[in-house]
Amino acid sequence: MTFQHERLIAHPHDRSGVHRADDAWLAEHWADPEARVLVVSGTRIKPVDGAIEWVSPADAPDGLRVLLGEHDGHTWFAVIVDAEVSRAEQGSWTPLRGALPFLADDALASAPLVFHALGLAEWLWVTRYCPRCGEPLSPRSAGHELACVNEHVQFPRTDPAVIMVVTSGEPGSEDERCLLGRGATWPEGRYSTLAGFCEPGESLEDAVRREVAEETGVRVGEVEYFGNQPWPLPASLMLGFVGRAVSTEIEVDHHELEDARWFTRAEMKELAEAGTILLPRRGVSISRSLVEHWYGGELPGSW
Repeated sequence: MTFQHERLIAHPHDRSGVHRADDAWLAEHWADPEARVLVVSGTRIKPVDGAIEWVSPADAPDGLRVLLGEHDGHTWFAVIVDAEVSRAEQGSWTPLRGALPFLADDALASAPLVFHALGLAEWLWVTRYCPRCGEPLSPRSAGHELACVNEHVQFPRTDPAVIMVVTSGEPGSEDERCLLGRGATWPEGRYSTLAGFCEPGESLEDAVRREVAEETGVRVGEVEYFGNQPWPLPASLMLGFVGRAVSTEIEVDHHELEDARWFTRAEMKELAEAGTILLPRRGVSISRSLVEHWYGGELPGSW
């Protein structure tokens, strides 16, 4: 079974890291009219006619040039301009979350490039001063490093986050159930898998067990790796797991979750067909893939 979230990461680009500090190489490839450029205002992009717009270097505005790499015979860049540009045109620029539906159906398969560009833009946006000496930071290495006058160098960070479908009962049986939760601010009927960040000194499997216990009171024993997905919102890598519950009583924390429920396959199918349960959008999130992996096929409806 091919999972829909894999479409977003199915066509990775060569990040050309060895060329990031090569000014001559960068200038030569920027001068190529076939190079493609994504314009980013602060941390936002501007879809045009329902698609991500890539322009030629000649049509790109002045700004910080970020090398994304090479893909499909072209060199790809991003240019990061002042956030005031998007503020002045409210409604036409969107953060990455708003662009995800376009990426799911992108014929150019440019999602990894957009993730790369906006992940760096988010990091550059929030990382202004050196954490060691407090001096201002300046970009170098085609936007992939920040350095202060004291030569303290900062690199982009990625926070590991676990996301899991938790199951209970005999695997594959009619009585097997999966555990989903809903956030306190979500619209009625919206449910998803549980998720959370890995803490310092913690294994990924233990992060799964801790997050499920904290949010729902359910205890998890065996944890099996499923897959992963970049999630630069703003700087995460989502690591998917399937956990087997060793207890089933739910005690919702009412801090992160409003509700958590066990669903059999029959219940989930009935509710999804009726539209009374809304699952994460197919093709965008690994959460939907985890649910449909457990269910054994596609389900109707989405957020």
